[in-house]
Amino acid sequence: MVVEIIRYHIPPESSEHFVQAYKEAGDYLKSSEHCLSYEVIRGVEEPNHFIVRIEWDSVEGHMQGFRTSPDFQHFFALVKPYFSAILEMKHYRMIEREV
Repeated sequence: MVVEIIRYHIPPESSEHFVQAYKEAGDYLKSSEHCLSYEVIRGVEEPNHFIVRIEWDSVEGHMQGFRTSPDFQHFFALVKPYFSAILEMKHYRMIEREV
């Protein structure tokens, strides 16, 4: 399993549309066999900062599986307007997790 972290800086006037876009885009993540879970979180001290955290079965599952699927085309159409607001988009491996 790998975790994709996408950090965004969203202007206040776009934040409601951004949240709505990810609510709709989440349907395409949920339908992917490669997506294990995802979450969208918003900064408390800096409410214009958002983090999207997506757990994938593997980097290959994300890059060659989801990104080459029809679901990705729909997903990307929804989030593409916010692409220029990305501060970071990388994959990470879990070291330790306590639940």
